[in-house]
Amino acid sequence: MPGSTGRTRTAEAGKTARRDQDSNSYVYGVVPADVELDPEARGVGDPPGRISLIRHGEIAALVSDIVLDRPLGRPDDLLAHQRLLDATAAEVPVLPFRFGAVVANPEAVVEELLGPNHDDFLAALKELEGRVEYVVKGRYVERVVIGEVLAEDREAARLREEIRGRPEDATWDARIQLGQMIGEAVAAKRDADTAALVDALAPTCVGVVVREPTHEQDAAHVAVLVDTDRRAEFEKVLDEFGERWAGRIDLRLLGPLAPYDFVMAPGQGG
Repeated sequence: MPGSTGRTRTAEAGKTARRDQDSNSYVYGVVPADVELDPEARGVGDPPGRISLIRHGEIAALVSDIVLDRPLGRPDDLLAHQRLLDATAAEVPVLPFRFGAVVANPEAVVEELLGPNHDDFLAALKELEGRVEYVVKGRYVERVVIGEVLAEDREAARLREEIRGRPEDATWDARIQLGQMIGEAVAAKRDADTAALVDALAPTCVGVVVREPTHEQDAAHVAVLVDTDRRAEFEKVLDEFGERWAGRIDLRLLGPLAPYDFVMAPGQGG
């Protein structure tokens, strides 16, 4: 129909203008101003936002435009946030911001974040130069650690024999008591094994942070900040623990990661 194309284009232009007007700047973190971006880098949103840099002095913010037409917080958004920061940390120092940091526009990024915190951000980035975070996770082999508990605790072993082959409803109290005893014993082993791992790794690291367990069978959950030129030394110690704990604890090394456990951008605490 004559004129319909014009009306459609006008409507689309109006929609685009409203989206531009309503868009905000999502901030992932801060990097040195002289970094080069991967043109294919993408972040949060649907479709994923194109990453850009907002520079101020010797630092820059990693940002993407975002239209807040839906709440942030989908698993895909969180993964996109982490993937971008971790990929950046593998190449250059980065100060990660918490997930969900949104400001009004690029001017506000400079006025509210980069300008007031320029010197603090720059000093932190210099401290992180040549360093990356890794996470070490250890998970007990369940049958092995329970076997250790029963071998070391006569009362636990007695309860195990008491309930063996008997109906659950007839041994409910004993099962609860045994479960509590095993849980406490595994927690004590976790403390001891984590302490041994930390003591061994600490001389090879800039910093060590013990994280809370994420599973009842966790043997260790430790974040470390490592100088890249000492990575081989760090991994050698970890390999030795892997051999020592073989068949008892499964060890995993995650990273390199953004230094979530060792820096917190000003204004991002909570």
